[in-house]
Amino acid sequence: MTETAEPLVSGARAAGLVIATAESCTGGMISAAITDIPGSSAVFDRGFVTYSNAAKQAMLGVRGETLDAHGAVSEEVAAEMASGALARSEADLAVAVTGIAGPGGSEFKPEGRVCFGLARRGAETRTETVEFGALGRDRVRAATRDHALALLLGALGAPRT
Repeated sequence: MTETAEPLVSGARAAGLVIATAESCTGGMISAAITDIPGSSAVFDRGFVTYSNAAKQAMLGVRGETLDAHGAVSEEVAAEMASGALARSEADLAVAVTGIAGPGGSEFKPEGRVCFGLARRGAETRTETVEFGALGRDRVRAATRDHALALLLGALGAPRT
């Protein structure tokens, strides 16, 4: 994890970008990985841990209609989480994660499914879903953290619309 977090912090500093996170299934692990790096205070504004749907709505402005139509584990919700984190922070770049860490899941939303949102000022919010599989709760959460850090690192270049 520090393999990605260290270049993320130095890259964000070099690019003059500030980061925010919006986390559900990781419960703050992405923010912790970033803030474990000395000097991260120059590039990390805040992290939102929004485990419940009510918190997603109150803290990030996720719409109830979106939650009702798509469920919390969806690209639509991940996009609203990322956009909400950007709008409610001083950040230039925000990542959001929402998923099924396990154990369990369903036929339609299996264990290991995680939806990611990536928002950057001046660019369209991007989303993707990764199926990590039934690796166990700890490994799904760690894989989610690492993937989110890699997304942020990859987004340090010019905004894409």
